Amino acid sequence: MTTEEMMSEIRDANLGYLMLAQQMIRADKATAIFRLGISKEIATLIESLSNSQITKLASSQMMLARFRFEDGAILGMLTNYKKDRALSNAHATVLMAGQAVEAMA
Repeated sequence: MTTEEMMSEIRDANLGYLMLAQQMIRADKATAIFRLGISKEIATLIESLSNSQITKLASSQMMLARFRFEDGAILGMLTNYKKDRALSNAHATVLMAGQAVEAMA
């Protein structure tokens, strides 16, 4: 994959993420904040973005979405379930809910 192709993929992923995030926030802000792992302030900012602002932000050269967990145990729960997938997902959700939301620096 060339650098240009990678930048195009990042742009597409960012655009999809921002559009989905904005739709989620507009539908149910509290649930979106929890599921996206963002602060209320960031949610309000994303909610208010115009289409041109979303397009411009999506064109940045960095991924806007990132993994919400730094702990390998959470990743393991989500990927290596043995018996009860729903229980593993619920346990991982509880652990991620205890993590601090992201804030803009």
